[in-house]
Amino acid sequence: MTAQRFSADPSEFATKRVLVTGGTKGMGQAIVQRLTAGGATVATTARSPLPDGQKVELFVQADVATPEGVEKVFGEVLNRLGGVDILVNCVGGSSAPSGGVLALSDEDWQKTINTNLFAAVRLDRRLLPGMLKQGSGVIIHISSIQRRLPLFEATLAYAAAKAALTTYSKGLSKEVGPKGIRVNTVAPGFIETTAAQALIARLAKKDGIDEGAARERLMDSLGGIPIGRPGRPEEVAELVAFLVSDRAASIHGSEYVIDGGTVPAV
Repeated sequence: MTAQRFSADPSEFATKRVLVTGGTKGMGQAIVQRLTAGGATVATTARSPLPDGQKVELFVQADVATPEGVEKVFGEVLNRLGGVDILVNCVGGSSAPSGGVLALSDEDWQKTINTNLFAAVRLDRRLLPGMLKQGSGVIIHISSIQRRLPLFEATLAYAAAKAALTTYSKGLSKEVGPKGIRVNTVAPGFIETTAAQALIARLAKKDGIDEGAARERLMDSLGGIPIGRPGRPEEVAELVAFLVSDRAASIHGSEYVIDGGTVPAV
């Protein structure tokens, strides 16, 4: 698939300090690149070292699914940037085994909830005081359409954690909106990241089919994608850029689905 390129006003976010978690791959990387192109000072995190060739204002190697990782990130961001104006909680995912609900242990559930819910909750809790003191800020939580379309085979805990994240986001928006902080959620569907492309390649090899057919099977497993293709990380990044900008100044407490029409209901 050919990556779609978007133009950006290089001064739109020139005064903004941004933290994007999980910003070295996939959607997170695309968000980092888009906000950097808009002039923001961007910090990001990942469990692994910063890949060769990637550059950001501040990189903190930490696992934000743990309290210790959150404290490390908070300390570095406070020391180097003095705080943030925009926080994009993008870390997420699931490593739970397949096999349905009986295959999931307490440890699988807790690990998934730590990654997909507590990482955001803990970072919000640490960075919100600074936003409240300055009377402004934007928080974006990356959820998933699986909160509405849970897949029991392998990602039930993930879907439940993302549902909790969306509910938490709505409650948070009610509390901090009157104090100048906007909170919104973005719920992607099937986005063809490099990890998704690797999955497609593995499925194609396993089933003896080409990658186009493997991609179609994946889309069919979701009930189909009406636009005929998965989304792209750059498209998610463009939505996030709009939502954190002053152009979206009255958008608050909302969830924006970006799934090519996958969710079949209103």
